[in-house]
Amino acid sequence: MDRTAATRKILDAKLRLKLTWADIAQSIGRSEVWTTAACLGQATCSQDDIKKLAEIMDLPKEELEILATVPYRGRSEVIPQDPTIYRLYEILLVYGDTIKELIHEKFGDGIMSAIDFTMDIDKKTDPAGDRVVVTMNGKFLPYKKW
Repeated sequence: MDRTAATRKILDAKLRLKLTWADIAQSIGRSEVWTTAACLGQATCSQDDIKKLAEIMDLPKEELEILATVPYRGRSEVIPQDPTIYRLYEILLVYGDTIKELIHEKFGDGIMSAIDFTMDIDKKTDPAGDRVVVTMNGKFLPYKKW
């Protein structure tokens, strides 16, 4: 089974079992963001993750084995069409240079790791309209001089 088919099975089971990503993450002992990324084919699961995922999703473990392989991460250079993903892309188009400048000013010449990285997505209730809070936490990696 390929990664896309495994993801489709997971999404179908999630809907059928009325599970949330938080439910699934808690059952496998991982973060909600990492679990969602793994189920969508963007992270590598351990055999233990797959076993627990198969149990909560009521799926044969063999159908999820592809999730133990290293995925092709990211997307093509095409501008995203989904409105939610496009808005994140738009944030980087508008604020990307600002983020880069502030990272360099505060840390020096380097980058934020997307490998030694965590992310949380939370909801903040607000009378003027609920807020989406995205917290990205990546290790600073200075560029090496030699």
